[in-house]
Amino acid sequence: MKNKSKINPETMSFLDHLEELRWHIIRAIVAVLIMATAAFIAKEFVFDVLIFGPKKADFPTYKGLCNFAKLLGFDESLCFNELPFSVQSRKVAGQFSVHIWTSITAGFIAAFPYVLYEFWRFIAPAMLSNEKKYSKGFIIVCSLLFFTGVLFGYYIITPLSINFLGGYQVSKEVINEFDIDSYIGLVRASVIACGLIFELPVVMYFLTKVGLVTPEFLKKYRKYALVIVLILSALITPPDIASQIIVAIPILILYEISIVISKIVIKRQLANS
Repeated sequence: MKNKSKINPETMSFLDHLEELRWHIIRAIVAVLIMATAAFIAKEFVFDVLIFGPKKADFPTYKGLCNFAKLLGFDESLCFNELPFSVQSRKVAGQFSVHIWTSITAGFIAAFPYVLYEFWRFIAPAMLSNEKKYSKGFIIVCSLLFFTGVLFGYYIITPLSINFLGGYQVSKEVINEFDIDSYIGLVRASVIACGLIFELPVVMYFLTKVGLVTPEFLKKYRKYALVIVLILSALITPPDIASQIIVAIPILILYEISIVISKIVIKRQLANS
């Protein structure tokens, strides 16, 4: 078998690059599947502790809100013993299907740093020596941002959404009995969406590198970015103002950080030109 690692990237054909990309993708998928298998085996922890954790009244977010309300001297309206809804499966293979796809989602989250590593290995040969030096922390920074977003989505967005939607009733004649697909879909969407949104500074870094955005552009369209942020907040949170503000604040902070990063990139490009 031909050793791809010894081929000079500058002499590789288009098909050679595709072959190289294919193996990076395969290794990334294998890593996701390995972590997904581990999540599949640890069924009790993944579902009873993680997935259904925000459904329990003793979830840290609910306890924190309750203690905060008591500290401010409010009533105990933010404190409760149980959430007024149940989760059920209406399909014959519903629980097994959910088990599979939840394990794959967990596998992707756990293997995210390695997936980034394979992506970096693919693009690294095309980088200049000084670019490689500055990109060494790429995997660490991206992983930290992603996991921070995942934690934010899990401990803030998910419980707020479940608490609001789980207790919402148009009439006392209607009982909230959610299908397991719907419940887990909400948890998955909140966690993955926040994890990806928190990658905004990295996205702006690369867009600045290729010349698509500048600090001046980001400043000029800041007010439009605010509108987009509010729309995103409305899409991944329950329809109440408090939840949307809670989501919008960190995104706006990330946007301001992106402006600073864009300035640094432009400054380095001017210094090297």
